[in-house]
Amino acid sequence: MLGAIIGDIVGSRFEWDNIKTKEFDFLTFRCAVTDDSVMSLAVAQAILDCDREYANLEKHAIRRMRELGRMYPHSGYGGMFKRWLSSDAPQPYNSYGNGAAMRVSACGFAARNLEEVKLLSTKVTEVTHNHPEGVKGAEATAVCVFLARNGMNVLELRDYVNTHYYPLNFTLDGIRDSYKFDVSCQGTLPQAIMAFLESTGFEDAIRNAISIGGDSDTLAAVTGGIAEAYYGIPADIRKHALTFLDERQLRILVNFENAYPPALEKNGNGLPVKVKRNGKKLKTGPREQMLVTGDMIAFRKNPHPALRPRGRILT
Repeated sequence: MLGAIIGDIVGSRFEWDNIKTKEFDFLTFRCAVTDDSVMSLAVAQAILDCDREYANLEKHAIRRMRELGRMYPHSGYGGMFKRWLSSDAPQPYNSYGNGAAMRVSACGFAARNLEEVKLLSTKVTEVTHNHPEGVKGAEATAVCVFLARNGMNVLELRDYVNTHYYPLNFTLDGIRDSYKFDVSCQGTLPQAIMAFLESTGFEDAIRNAISIGGDSDTLAAVTGGIAEAYYGIPADIRKHALTFLDERQLRILVNFENAYPPALEKNGNGLPVKVKRNGKKLKTGPREQMLVTGDMIAFRKNPHPALRPRGRILT
């Protein structure tokens, strides 16, 4: 899930000031957490609330999104979502906006099988974005995270998306000059997924997403979630990114990673390096303490012997 947050943070300074190149400073003082990160954390907390029993996930998602959204009222929410946050009786509003997709990467990390990831993404999406394209965009994102996390290689993942979700009959170089700002799922998801498919690593994937312009923070959040699941996050980028989160946000992230340990960079055999916890959980507490224990995740790692080989799909 941190991959989506990093994509959001890096893309935040380019949303209204697009840059059509991959050459830019990655994380700077001008970057910030936006609604993409806030809602990703809200969904993660809702999943934690369920404790792997998801019958009431919709209720938890509504409560956590409204709770956290109101704590960060100036994070860049869309107009309809703002009204939903402040409503006395929140109802879905038939949206196909890309806000449906930017917040669901936690579903791909928490799900135990393909059917469950679709269920989780639908449950947390339909509380607001109940248009078929909104549900489809969220599902495509969460499924890509799940499949990348569980061993599907890039070519297989491209074929899967082509078959089940969106035609990927373009290249980033082919659309970079003409691509415009688009807040719809159907105008964001294919491009965000392609940014991952054309990448050579985690950082390169996010640079790809930002380089085409458009809704940069959301594009990069979707790409970053998939890229984390496939490549893992380099330790230096993780360490820097954590400094952008406040105590409340760090606590949700740490609790989620304790429940669903992330991958770091690939090892020498090309397999993602998993976190070795030795039965211990990362500590929550004051922000300074969580930054230290969160950084230490980079030094407690070993290859996971049970990791499925590339090419296998979990069903």
